[in-house]
Amino acid sequence: MVLYKTRFRNEKIMKINFISFASGSSGNCYYLGTETYGILIDAGIGARTVKKNLKNINVSITDIRALLITHDHADHIKSVSSFGEGLHIPVYTTPEVHAGINKNHRITEKLVSCVRYINKEEPIEIEDFKITAFEVPHDGTDNVGYCIEIDDKTFCFLTDLGHITETAAKYICKANYLILEANYDEEMLRMGTYPAYLKERITGPNGHLSNTETANFLADHITPKLKQVWLCHLSKDNNHPQLAYKTMELALQEKGITIGKGLEITPLKRTTPSAFYEFE
Repeated sequence: MVLYKTRFRNEKIMKINFISFASGSSGNCYYLGTETYGILIDAGIGARTVKKNLKNINVSITDIRALLITHDHADHIKSVSSFGEGLHIPVYTTPEVHAGINKNHRITEKLVSCVRYINKEEPIEIEDFKITAFEVPHDGTDNVGYCIEIDDKTFCFLTDLGHITETAAKYICKANYLILEANYDEEMLRMGTYPAYLKERITGPNGHLSNTETANFLADHITPKLKQVWLCHLSKDNNHPQLAYKTMELALQEKGITIGKGLEITPLKRTTPSAFYEFE
């Protein structure tokens, strides 16, 4: 007998929307929302650009309930003041990240009225969103990923991390929808023009994930609940979307998993919006 998940007649089906506005070392910003409101994750591109992109998907900036920040590197926070102090959007992150933001010389207007604190692995609720920050290894002042539960769906954002810890793995394995870094191809980085110290930083335990590291982890830990993976923060100089995708495809094939049969994998664009995704 086949059992189908049903909803009561008077229970409203909630549509959840996701779009990446930019994902790379030049700037990062993501939107996750319902039909009536949403949240932003990171503020690494201009507020005017975000407002324009939101308008293109019929969302007003006044519909944004919160801005979540992953860490205090410039490509994730360069416009945080415009959103927080300028547009009065509450900015949520850890106390350490907030301190790092206000010490960053690129942030000319310090965050005051918009500051909201979130502690790692202590869930908070913003309307229908249940949000949990968790530790990831990177070389910012402090660094978090976000597990965001809404309706019966779980989204996890891990944009910059040097390796996958037990904590990160725990949240990745909860996800139905996963935004996970695939920053560089190891051979392209090795043969590239970056100075030795920068190559060491990128490949170090507090740097970035390679295509191979991400692919191998997914192949070894894939769960039936995982429906979609977006590969984020691809390097302009040391990666290519088709290369990242192919690396994932080959690793999954070795485990008997075929992309397109219950699982989709999509590299995100570095400087322009992705497709607009809607889930019920």
